[in-house]
Amino acid sequence: MSDDSGLDELFGATAAPAGESAPRPRRRRSPVLRVAGNVLLVAAATVVVVAGLRAGAIQAPLPLVVALLIGLRLVTIAAAAVRPPRRRRGRAGAGDAAARAVDSLRATVRRWERSLDKAHSDPDTYARNVLPVLGELADERLRLRHGLTRASDPRRARELLGEPAWAVLADPGRRGLKARDLETYVQAMERL
Repeated sequence: MSDDSGLDELFGATAAPAGESAPRPRRRRSPVLRVAGNVLLVAAATVVVVAGLRAGAIQAPLPLVVALLIGLRLVTIAAAAVRPPRRRRGRAGAGDAAARAVDSLRATVRRWERSLDKAHSDPDTYARNVLPVLGELADERLRLRHGLTRASDPRRARELLGEPAWAVLADPGRRGLKARDLETYVQAMERL
């Protein structure tokens, strides 16, 4: 597996359907208009708050009121920047389908799950897809934590992985594993 390939290539990802279009870029106001709008908003809010405080016979320093309102506006701007995208409007019931179609991460994970489920019953798929990935993960963990790989120092790698995990990774012709066994080997790699 090369450095520029991902899990999609590993599990045989397909290209996105041709019917999906890229979302339209949102048109943005100029920075000058945004700043002017925020200044006007803070000024109007300051007038209202100061009038309300004076009506209640409460004295508060004007710079404090302005600073609090500016801080509140900055918090609302930050919250707006990280909110999830709005749902598309369309036909009745189409919004849910559009939202599901846009969620490509979920679709990718489901495709990986199907490939892994197939690997439990098909030894060829297991040997072709799952074992190489487990081997790469083990090598990466060994390299990051201990400065070695299975190829560079097999004796030490065998000690660190444990005999059962080493046997699974060393024998590519092995039949498929049960989920319980696979979980045990993954936990052995996580302990590295």
